[in-house]
Amino acid sequence: MSWDSYIDNLLAQTKDASGTAHADRACIIGLDGGAPWTTAGHANALKLQGSEGANIAKCLKSKDFTPFQSTGIYVEGVKYQFLREEDSKIVFGKKKDEGALTMQSSKTAIVIGHTKEGCQQGNTNKGVAVIAEYLESLGM
Repeated sequence: MSWDSYIDNLLAQTKDASGTAHADRACIIGLDGGAPWTTAGHANALKLQGSEGANIAKCLKSKDFTPFQSTGIYVEGVKYQFLREEDSKIVFGKKKDEGALTMQSSKTAIVIGHTKEGCQQGNTNKGVAVIAEYLESLGM
């Protein structure tokens, strides 16, 4: 089974009333170690580099967000400023002129969505939550 269809689903969930999708890229990684579930071959894949997935997974699994607070959140080689975390499972980041990140963990995965610059992160939050909560409902 390919996890890439979840990228399309997530992006579709971020559309507003006018049909504009507010997320432009997404991926799913494993909570245990940060291995990719979605492939980099998808046109809208968020392509984590090097140890980025492992670093994100380590923080979300341990629920220790101090590395994000001190050094930022790195995705695709770009440093995003850590904004906040909610319920020890949702993380928000932003970088001026680059957009924003929303990450939410389920029992075994982390769903990551990227908001285009100038779009609403709240819509991306909703799309990420739909996928993460669906995986959670499956025990994943």
